[in-house]
Amino acid sequence: MSESSGRTLQRAVLRPVDVARALGCSVQLVRDLEAQGVLPAADRADSGYRRYTESHVNAGRAYRAFAAGMGPVAAKVLLRAFHRGEVETALALLDSAHAQLHHERSLLEQTRSALDHLAAEPVLPTRPADAMGITELADALGMRPSALRHWEAEGLLTADRQGERAARRYSPEHVRDARVVHQLRAAGYRIPTISRLLPELRRAGRSARVAAALGDRESTLTNRSKALLDGAACLSKAAWPSPAR
Repeated sequence: MSESSGRTLQRAVLRPVDVARALGCSVQLVRDLEAQGVLPAADRADSGYRRYTESHVNAGRAYRAFAAGMGPVAAKVLLRAFHRGEVETALALLDSAHAQLHHERSLLEQTRSALDHLAAEPVLPTRPADAMGITELADALGMRPSALRHWEAEGLLTADRQGERAARRYSPEHVRDARVVHQLRAAGYRIPTISRLLPELRRAGRSARVAAALGDRESTLTNRSKALLDGAACLSKAAWPSPAR
């Protein structure tokens, strides 16, 4: 497409319903996105009707993709900055989203490695000297004792107690469970998912269900990465504003 034909396409007048159809949403949502600064302000005809262009469609598609990749709140912040002419800020937000995905991928790989190790780690017969108190275990994991109490309340962790008021003592089996939960939480897994995975780990080590859950997590990250790429491609087609001064 030539530069002149590209400019003509950007200037082609579209009605709100045309933009809504292109984005697969309602006309009201198009107006809402414009009011929120997610779409650039539309020109107005003498009659007062909004006049959109293909640039608005591309901005809407960028928002939809960015919302899938980084969340709708962050996507709106990015698009608003872009339309205000704060291009460096918008690009910095996009870079940050990519960096976050890279961090989450790294955690996922660490989790896979840790679970492989933990699943194969033999648990020797328990001796009283092997048990850990709640403060010792929390320090070993780099977390607060209150988090361990929360995991216990959610059924993820168990402690040996001689009575209701007795101090918690964690056997080697309990310590291994705590390490698994800690790795999965760090990798972004929610407590209900971990609750389903733990019995599988206890029974069969690295089971097929655990591997499937890790694979699902990887697919989610891949889809988010693709969404960011799609959003950037759509944004590059939108009308670039003059840099803010």
